[in-house]
Amino acid sequence: MEYRKFGSTDLTVSALGMGCWDAAASVYWGPEYSDRMSAVVNRAIDQGITCFDTAPNYGGGDSERMLGATLGARRKDIVLVTKCGFGFPERPRYRDSRREAILPLVDQSLERLQTDYIDVLLIHFPDTNAPFEETMDTLDSVVRQGKVRYVGVGNFTVAQLEECQAVRRIDVVQYQHNLFDRRMEQEIFPYCRQHVIGVMAWGPLASGLLGGVFTADTKFGEKDWRSMGDTVPEVIVGQYANEVFGRNIQLVNELKPIAESLGKTVPQLALNWSLDNPAVSVAVAGILSLDELEEDLGAVGWSIPSEAMDRVDAVFSKYGVDTNFEMFVNP
Repeated sequence: MEYRKFGSTDLTVSALGMGCWDAAASVYWGPEYSDRMSAVVNRAIDQGITCFDTAPNYGGGDSERMLGATLGARRKDIVLVTKCGFGFPERPRYRDSRREAILPLVDQSLERLQTDYIDVLLIHFPDTNAPFEETMDTLDSVVRQGKVRYVGVGNFTVAQLEECQAVRRIDVVQYQHNLFDRRMEQEIFPYCRQHVIGVMAWGPLASGLLGGVFTADTKFGEKDWRSMGDTVPEVIVGQYANEVFGRNIQLVNELKPIAESLGKTVPQLALNWSLDNPAVSVAVAGILSLDELEEDLGAVGWSIPSEAMDRVDAVFSKYGVDTNFEMFVNP
């Protein structure tokens, strides 16, 4: 495993992190899923993965409960990341980053995770109905109370990052980054490098699209957001829209021989590509099985040759895929 500095914090994280919610995970919540994921978590730690990402709204708290019940004495061996500020049906766009929402949510997460501290607490999405000054001051207060070590945000614009940083330093951020979505390379990643902020790249496999197993005939369950095509949240756009899904499948199929020429698979190629960006501290992959874990571990410890990268970019150009589309839609 490869390890990296987590921004300017005193934390070191594995280059490959484990996301404890996956685009397809909603169909697995329950005892059977928990048992299977507990085995994956323990195996991941055995293999050197130290960064685990969850949130209170993943499975209605089940993700945090599963992780907390699994870790036990191994809690001290990992960097535990969870979130707050999302999952409030009564609030605009389900977001609530007011002090009165954050404080009880942190305590609930600590209880579910069976720990007395959280390594990194992130605001899941920007809540423009709550003053950022109040949000950041609240985050600072839970750090001063010893409940949280470091704080950050996810899916904020640069202007929003600046507004937050005027109140309290942002330690870590989390954004989607994959071969289909390179928006963050325009402004966000340069900003993070300039300010030495740790970057968690989520969705490095484009929620399974870069897993190389879907076909144009793949159908997703009713509870799976990917079945909604072009009505998905604004932070995940253009990958599963009805009019481009078939094209994207064809594109991924053309990546397979490139990966094979390197002795790798498409997921390994895609993960390695994201990790190659100097701004990225950790790429967080949704891992649902021991087989997926073993495959994803093959993404670290090597670099994509420039000639192979040129071939990858040529495939995207061939299909006319815009990987640097509008930065944010209704952030």
